[in-house]
Amino acid sequence: MKAANQAAVFGRRKEPHTVIIARGNEIRHFTVRPWVAAAAGSALAAVAVGYLLATSYLVLRDDLIGATTARQARMQHAYEDRISALRAQVDRITSRQLLDQQLMETKVSELMARQSQLSERNGRLGQVLDRASVVAEPVAPAKTPDERASLTGKTIEAADTLALAATSEAMRPFSFWSTRSITPDSESRADRADKLFVAINKSLRSIEDEQVQRIGTLAENAYQTADAISETLEGAGLPVDADLGQSGVGGPLVALDNPMAFDSKVKELDEALDTLDRIKTQARKLPLANPAPGYSISSSFGVRKDPLIGTPALHSGMDFRAPYGSQARATAAGVVTKAGWNGGYGRMVEIDHGDGFVTRYAHLSKVLVAPDQKVVAGDEIGEVGSSGRSTGPHLHYEVRRGGDAIDPLRFIKAGKKLGQYL
Repeated sequence: MKAANQAAVFGRRKEPHTVIIARGNEIRHFTVRPWVAAAAGSALAAVAVGYLLATSYLVLRDDLIGATTARQARMQHAYEDRISALRAQVDRITSRQLLDQQLMETKVSELMARQSQLSERNGRLGQVLDRASVVAEPVAPAKTPDERASLTGKTIEAADTLALAATSEAMRPFSFWSTRSITPDSESRADRADKLFVAINKSLRSIEDEQVQRIGTLAENAYQTADAISETLEGAGLPVDADLGQSGVGGPLVALDNPMAFDSKVKELDEALDTLDRIKTQARKLPLANPAPGYSISSSFGVRKDPLIGTPALHSGMDFRAPYGSQARATAAGVVTKAGWNGGYGRMVEIDHGDGFVTRYAHLSKVLVAPDQKVVAGDEIGEVGSSGRSTGPHLHYEVRRGGDAIDPLRFIKAGKKLGQYL
C-alpha cells in the first residue's frame, strides 16, 4: 500500500523493467527500457501489417490483373464492333452508289440511244419538210428555216444538252471516305438524278410527239389539198383521175408511243405528198391560166351572131378585149405545134399540152414562138392584133380536147380557185 502511494508521487522515476534469464549456473539479465519496448512493438506491428498487405496483394493480384485484362478486352471488342459497323455502313453506301451509278449509266445509254434516233430522224425530217414546203405549201405553209430547226436541228441540240447533263450527273466523282458520302446527301443526289432523268424523258417525249404531230398535220393538209384540187376540177367538169388519192384503208392499231409510229407517220406523209404531187402534176397540165390577164371578155363560148355576116354561128372559143400589141401568154406547159398564119385565125399559135389538150391563140399581130418549142405557163407567145377574120384588136382563145372545142371559161374559173394550191 505504501509502495503504491510512493509510485504515485509526482516526480518519482519509475524503475525500468529487467528481464532475467537463468540457464544452469549462468544467469543473464536485460534491462528493457520503455522506448525500446515501444520500438520493438512498432516494428512488430509494421511487420505484421506488411505481411498482411503482401499476403492480400498476392491473393488479389490475379483478380486485379484479370479485371484489367477483361476491361481492355471489352474496350477492344467495342472498338472492333464500331469499326465493323462503320465498314458495313461504308460497304452499303458503296454498294448503293455503285448500283445508282450503274442505273444512271443504263439510263444515260437509253437517252443516248434515243438521241441517236432523233439524229437519224433529223435527216429524214429535213428531206420530208423540204418536200412538204414545196408540195404542200399553200394549205400547210412550211416552217421558216428557224422554225424548221425546232423539228430538226434543235431536236438534236436539245437531246445533246440533255444527254450531256445526265452524263455529267451520272459520272460525278464519288468519295468513299468523305463525310458527305455517308450522309443523306447521297440520297438527295439520287433523287436529283431521278428528277433529271424524268425531265429529260419528258423533254425528249415532247420533241418526239411534236415531230409525229407535225408530220401527221402535214399529211392531213396534203390530203386536204389534193381533195380540194380534185373537187375543184370535178366541179368544173374537168377531167381528173377518179382513183387518185383513194385507196383501201386498214391495218393493226399502232400506238402513238410505239417506235413504229414515227416511221408510219413518215410513210403516210410520203404517200400524201406523192398523191398531192401527182394531182398537182395532172392539174398543171390543164390550161387553167388566163391568156390575157387583166382584160375583160368581149365574147364568150357558144352560139352567137357572127360579127361579120350576122347569122348565128358557133363561137369555138372566147375573145378578150385587149389592145393592139398587148401580150398573149401560154395557159399551161406544152409544146408549140403551130406558129404562123392559119386561115381565118390569122396569125395563130397552137400548143399541145398532152392528154389530148390543145390551146389556140388567134388574130395575133406577132408570133414570138416557133414550132417544137417548149413553153411553160405564163410564157409570152405572141402579141394581140386583128389578123385573119377579125373586126378589131382582140385575142381569140380556144381549148380543145381530142379536136373538140371546150368552153375555156371553165378552165379559167377552175384556175382561179386552184391558184393558191398550184
